[in-house]
Amino acid sequence: MVCALGASVCFGTATVLQAMATRTADAGGGDGEGSAFAVTLFLRAVRQWRYLAGLALDGLGFLLQIAALRSVPIYAVGAALASSLAVTAVVSARLLKVRLSGAEWGAVGVVCAGMALLGIASGTEGDRDGPPALGYAMLATALVVLVPALLGGRLPERGRPLALGLGAGFGFGVVEVSVRLIDSLAPSDLATNPATYALLVGGGAAFLSLTSALQRGSVTTATAGMVIGETIGPALVGVVWLGDRTREGLAWVAVLGFVVAVAGALALARFGEAPVSADRDAIP
Repeated sequence: MVCALGASVCFGTATVLQAMATRTADAGGGDGEGSAFAVTLFLRAVRQWRYLAGLALDGLGFLLQIAALRSVPIYAVGAALASSLAVTAVVSARLLKVRLSGAEWGAVGVVCAGMALLGIASGTEGDRDGPPALGYAMLATALVVLVPALLGGRLPERGRPLALGLGAGFGFGVVEVSVRLIDSLAPSDLATNPATYALLVGGGAAFLSLTSALQRGSVTTATAGMVIGETIGPALVGVVWLGDRTREGLAWVAVLGFVVAVAGALALARFGEAPVSADRDAIP
């Protein structure tokens, strides 16, 4: 759980640091549009220490996520990753001078309470390998998610943010399950394990879907879809097929903690992309 919460802190803080770097680069780079402008903006942002620090935190967060998935149930890790929105909210309030409403501070508290309940009730990771077809099912899911990710701009405008957000969530969920299905890091075993390819394709599809969703529609809608997609499905897979369980007699506490943490994260969905500073000049 320490690793899961550490990953949450890394991802949530990285979002704010990268947002600060991107906005500073945007403010100093002139006008433009299209893919050429996006590349230029990235090249300006990546020269800033905040952006590089954000990338480093993303890398550390991913390593902590893997460590957590090898030690505690998927449902606990998924809820912890969703709680990174609470971290983004708190860090945004400090560094971006974003004002949180009373309800949003309450949602931060709700997320913390949910994670505390999960920490009390979570057992160790399940000891099952799952059915042999599960790896192929994850790969098939990743390929399905990849299709709308590549065609994001052609999806109907009205439902696009939710569809892409759900796709990103399913992709991240595939990564969570696939990590559990990889037992050996030997090159020969990795090359023959469908979970390896599911992890790579699912992660890539999730990144493309989320990027497109945040660029093309409501951040709140897209992030809400992502939270739902990356928590509920993987949690069920872990319980049904991988043997994830709770501590004896505390199943109801784990269910309550999971629901509370995810509900709190949904209430903070607008922080899927760090909001604009109340005072842009406050970003040095």
